[in-house]
Amino acid sequence: MIDYHPLIKRWHGSELDRWAQILEQQIARGLSSKRYGDLARWLQALEALPVLQADQIQLNTARVSAGSNIPPDESTTRQLRESLQCLHPWRKGPFDLFGVHIDTEWRSDWKWDRLQHKIDSLEGRTVLDVGCGSGYHCWRMLGDGAAQVIGIDPTPLFVVQFWALQKYLQRDNIWVLPLGIEHVPPKLQCFDTVFSMGVLYHRRSPMDHLQELKDCLRPGGQLVLETLVIEGTLGDTLMPEGRYARMGNVWFLPSTDTLLSWLRKLGFVDAQLLDVTVTSTGEQRSTEWMKFHSLANFLDPRDSHKSIEGYPAPRRAIVTARIPGHWTAISDDQV
Repeated sequence: MIDYHPLIKRWHGSELDRWAQILEQQIARGLSSKRYGDLARWLQALEALPVLQADQIQLNTARVSAGSNIPPDESTTRQLRESLQCLHPWRKGPFDLFGVHIDTEWRSDWKWDRLQHKIDSLEGRTVLDVGCGSGYHCWRMLGDGAAQVIGIDPTPLFVVQFWALQKYLQRDNIWVLPLGIEHVPPKLQCFDTVFSMGVLYHRRSPMDHLQELKDCLRPGGQLVLETLVIEGTLGDTLMPEGRYARMGNVWFLPSTDTLLSWLRKLGFVDAQLLDVTVTSTGEQRSTEWMKFHSLANFLDPRDSHKSIEGYPAPRRAIVTARIPGHWTAISDDQV
């Protein structure tokens, strides 16, 4: 059920040919059963999904969904639910497949609502989504008119979740690859819009990550970046000692002014702050589809304005910036 050959074939001879030359080997490593012991179990769950034909597909609503004019019978619905539950935990969503509501940990639609109408139109664009998880936002990008959406995420479970969704949504211009940003060929400069949401604070060198994102964009292309920030002025940055909100891989939380200055220093132009929102326990929480601890367990039980370690509670900013130059659309056969 997982087959990337159509994508590789499409990229050969296009401006993404340099990536196509190495992609098959990258995917084999990213989905290696020797490296990931649970992969065989996840693939079994993928194979166990029932055969269903979608009559209605919604990519531009809060729940990305596939449905049928004639609902599946109880036995088929149970098989669908059980197979999808075998891919627990589901982090980003929500989704609805033939009446099975995948109530994910994150209400990712809330984030999409905060940026959807403030960024450059995605109509006809080739888009890269870095750290995309199961691809929820990739589907929303497609629903907003993107010509091609490539998501990358190094976590095999999330990639298998994407293929479970793809079994029913069936679109040939959206892909999630089992890769990280470091696997993208250097200075590719092939994407019209690049998203990086919830990644920057996990990078030991935020400047290097921003440079990697910049190198993926064509002239005039737009970066959409979402990350944890702190209140403060230019130059203020929090580097947590130990864990932050129970996460062990959080390195730098800048103020919004500092974040914008990082972008300008790297040569981005038109850097703008779109939104700042304190993450609520309504937006990130445990559900039957993500039964582990979530935000409520990461905050100080006596003061929800602080993390369990005493740092400021998670606050997320969305910023945009562009590469110098004039953006022009390219034809489908170039990608």
